[in-house]
Amino acid sequence: MNPRRQKRLMAVIAVITLVGGAIAMMLYALSQNIDLFYTPSEIIDGKNGQVPQVGQRLKIGGMVVPGSVVRDEETLKVSFQLTDTGPTVTVEYLGLLPDLFREGQGIVATGHLLSATVIEADEVLAKHDEEYMPPEVAEAMKGIKHVKPSESSSY
Repeated sequence: MNPRRQKRLMAVIAVITLVGGAIAMMLYALSQNIDLFYTPSEIIDGKNGQVPQVGQRLKIGGMVVPGSVVRDEETLKVSFQLTDTGPTVTVEYLGLLPDLFREGQGIVATGHLLSATVIEADEVLAKHDEEYMPPEVAEAMKGIKHVKPSESSSY
């Protein structure tokens, strides 16, 4: 092999190695910060055959069980049950809850798993219903007749 080709080959190998190393470092950094989304059933039964580990960061989404909200009288600590279609898990949160939070409402919480059925949340987001429309859009749409897809005729 002549020296010119050898230099090119070494340069290509070096570039591939550097790019591969950079990608590997990015993936490692991302894996440290990824919050996997679970439902209460997936936390109990596992997701794709794997049950989340205690201490793992995760996001959980579900409905707040009516009658399950317990507020501490002296602090801002709130505990409530979250369910989807099956089992329930307990979410503990220290802080102010969003204005849209209420029993029977869908929420998404970010935190870490304390035990098999208890999540300590760092953030709680209340989901609004799909009928919500920002005031600016509602004002712009005044006078425009909107027909829901379920009300429109098929022919």
